[in-house]
Amino acid sequence: MLKDQQVGAVLPAQDISRARAFYSEKLGLEPENADDNDNLQYRCGNGTGFFLYETPNAGTAKNTQMGWMVDDVPATVEELRGKGVVFEDYDLPGLKTENGIATMPDGSAAAWFLDTEGNILSVNQNG
Repeated sequence: MLKDQQVGAVLPAQDISRARAFYSEKLGLEPENADDNDNLQYRCGNGTGFFLYETPNAGTAKNTQMGWMVDDVPATVEELRGKGVVFEDYDLPGLKTENGIATMPDGSAAAWFLDTEGNILSVNQNG
């Protein structure tokens, strides 16, 4: 029933204006409902998207909440760093980053960063 349907993420923001600026200035994304002030709808590739809403619960998740599939993780990381995005470094059993990028068991690459609201976001290599 759901396997052929589009899916989208829902992300919390304590300060929707601050989050909107981050997504615009750092990630180059603009909401499709630009006149709204308490929730924002973003569209990305292939009909995917995410919804950002204001809540005091933002920043409490300790897991990756959303990720983009990209063709070249190192190039994407470099471009985003040029816009001021800071990538996380991890040294966990089975996951270690070097210069912010992890090589996954299948040989693909991934990198993680936080938005202004404490949401953990990622860029992942296309399969």
